[in-house]
Amino acid sequence: MNKAKFVMFIYALAAILSMISIGFAFSLIFMTGPKYETTGWIGVVLGVIVMCGIFGMAFKTKRKFRDQGLL
Repeated sequence: MNKAKFVMFIYALAAILSMISIGFAFSLIFMTGPKYETTGWIGVVLGVIVMCGIFGMAFKTKRKFRDQGLL
């Protein structure tokens, strides 16, 4: 059970870090002007894609743990 909680904690931490990267990319867009605008939008799109992937993997893993009786 402790391993399952640790794995879910890692997924949660990864999701939080991807949300922070999205915020950093938005600040890059709006605070630096047109100099880094393209890089910022690419960062936002990639951050959203990564966050969706992390949530998808976490939900699959949680379902496996629940079926095995670990959560």
